[in-house]
Amino acid sequence: MIKPAILVTVLLLTTYCANERQPGHESLYNERHRPQIHFSPPEMWMNDPNGMVFHKSVYHLFYQHYPDSNVWGPMHWGHATSADLVHWKNLPIALYPDSLGYIFSGSAVVDVDNTSGFGKEGDIPLVAIFTHHDPKAEKESSTTVENQSLAFSLDDGNTWTKYHGNPVLKNPGIRDFRDPKVSWYEAQKKWIMTLAASDRIIFYSSPDLKTWTKESEFGKDAGAHGGVWECPDLFPLDYNGETVWILIVNINPGGPNGGSATQYFTGQFDGKNFTPYQTDTRWADYGPDNYAGVTWSNTGSRKIFLGWMSNWQYANVVPTEKWRSACTLPRDLSIEKIDDRYLLRSTPAPELKKIAGTPIVVEDVSGNMDLSQKIGNMDGPALLQLTADSIQSFSITLLNDKQEKILIGYDRDDNTYFIDRRESGSITFEKGFGMRHTAPRLSSERKLVLDIVIDNASVEVFGDNGLTVMTGIFFPTMPFNTMHFQSEQMKIKLLTYTPLGNIWQ
Repeated sequence: MIKPAILVTVLLLTTYCANERQPGHESLYNERHRPQIHFSPPEMWMNDPNGMVFHKSVYHLFYQHYPDSNVWGPMHWGHATSADLVHWKNLPIALYPDSLGYIFSGSAVVDVDNTSGFGKEGDIPLVAIFTHHDPKAEKESSTTVENQSLAFSLDDGNTWTKYHGNPVLKNPGIRDFRDPKVSWYEAQKKWIMTLAASDRIIFYSSPDLKTWTKESEFGKDAGAHGGVWECPDLFPLDYNGETVWILIVNINPGGPNGGSATQYFTGQFDGKNFTPYQTDTRWADYGPDNYAGVTWSNTGSRKIFLGWMSNWQYANVVPTEKWRSACTLPRDLSIEKIDDRYLLRSTPAPELKKIAGTPIVVEDVSGNMDLSQKIGNMDGPALLQLTADSIQSFSITLLNDKQEKILIGYDRDDNTYFIDRRESGSITFEKGFGMRHTAPRLSSERKLVLDIVIDNASVEVFGDNGLTVMTGIFFPTMPFNTMHFQSEQMKIKLLTYTPLGNIWQ
């Protein structure tokens, strides 16, 4: 979790622990620009999703949170839970800053065998592994600002106790040394920590989550290096019976459309070394607003990804007041092989169907058409699905009565998908926000399959069954209520518009 350019140098005081905020505040979820189908905090600041773990049929989401301001500050772990990845219950703050520092990003695991020894009387401990970031050391220009620490829960994640022996992994002298993602490596009966260290990943192992041994490094000469590496993840995926390991590495800045972004590598992992199939740069999401994404632990072979739906380029200044930032939709990850390349595919978690309304189906759409004549005016979130027998240049325009608009489409000349928010409403808060963002089409199929998830202030575009993905936020001064299709050559064979319900009602 990287901080803004100007660090808020607030000294840690024990008063942070005394002012626990209670959950609730669902009445706040009606403000302008407030996401209706994406998780956002009840109030104030959030960024990276943290500690995502599935336990006893409950999805736990922790997140970087500053409860006293709508801009970045001393980091806490906020907490929410869900039984279905759609509807969320807000809970009290899980972890507060302390004498060792702010609570930066990390992960959580179910310690089934009680390797940590934290379990008592048969209770299975949940163990959180996070970065302690010391603002005093940072102010002194120390290179040992960040260290890794533990907390554990014996009541299924409701309350947490910090380990008295923190930190469990001390900084070896690397300024940016953070965001531990821990998983169990069954073949060798040990825990693996995947840690971001400046311009590379360092792998550590442990038998008990408390004592850690360095295994190897990866990445100094691989992938994108336009900024600091952060928030990694390591996990296997099955491809037709073949195990392929995925290493996710977030980076800020240096994304394909400016600022923050999420890259990935494919390869093999043997408990010590990650051996890549490729060292070129590949992006999990080409849009400007998907960062710090990682997967839930303890979900078996299913890998569910969640990102922070913003960008450090402007996250502190977007035009919301009572809260700032949201998460992407949860996404299922899989692999597709094209020629000799293993490519990561991501699609909206199927649980989204739980809030789906009655779909409206329109056939044979071509030319320049006001889709509102076919589907009615837009009124809230929706899923728009398009298929065409032959992909050609086209655009879908979301429009309001003030002629503010978002364009989503495909340019055949460049073979790119795009999101254009140059006239989307409020854009002057940051000079780079109002841009046309592009993503390469990775599929070679003649046919178009495109899903667009629309919320009050965001679109998530899944091209070719999730091979090319783009996420973009926007801030119209009034809701978009009409939709237009334009193409000189392409005919949409089938257009399906499905309204989506409010997850907070």
